[in-house]
Amino acid sequence: MTRGSMLELPVIVVNFKNYEQCYGRRAVELARLVEAIARETGASLAVAPNNIDLYRVCQAVAIPVFAQHVTDITFGSYTGHVLPEAVKEAGATGTLLNHAEKARDLQTVRRAVERCRQVGLLSVVCAASMEQSGQFAAMRPDLLALEPPELIGGEVSVTTQRELLAAAVARSGTVPLLCGAGVRSPHDVHAALELGMRGVLLSSGVVLAENPRAALTGLARAVNA
Repeated sequence: MTRGSMLELPVIVVNFKNYEQCYGRRAVELARLVEAIARETGASLAVAPNNIDLYRVCQAVAIPVFAQHVTDITFGSYTGHVLPEAVKEAGATGTLLNHAEKARDLQTVRRAVERCRQVGLLSVVCAASMEQSGQFAAMRPDLLALEPPELIGGEVSVTTQRELLAAAVARSGTVPLLCGAGVRSPHDVHAALELGMRGVLLSSGVVLAENPRAALTGLARAVNA
């Protein structure tokens, strides 16, 4: 369980990215589907819609909702940035930071983690390597997510990289570690948990699945198996 009992572990976080299947009305529909599966299976599930849909999704569901990014700013003249206070006010539980598709330098991530701490947002910092996981763990985010960029959206699961994951767990210390990239099957979820992960961060394996309900239900049941 993470700070403030806002998120139960192990968890599956479904990142909506900016796929056509889950923006606007469809974002709400998918979030409600994820919530229904959480109720049916008893698994801890969360969603990360695009930031434009954040408020409407937070209004529609009771499961944890994460922003996909916030900026390390305070109030002021920062046109186009994502204010952490606004994300909190929208109803979000937390935010992803430093996803491979929105990577930032070390000091920017450090400042963003601190801003999240100040406003009460959970921070999930994505790391591209074992080395990064150690660097980010020193910042004391609420969670880390190891996602090798070369595996994101592919057919090879990060859970096949057993030595990498074991080393990342050791480097993360007491910070709970998720993994992502290529996670698609219940076997992948089992493998991740067996290796010491506290959940998975995934996207296309659910969002782009022919049957998202069936895909996520199988993954959710694996969390509690």
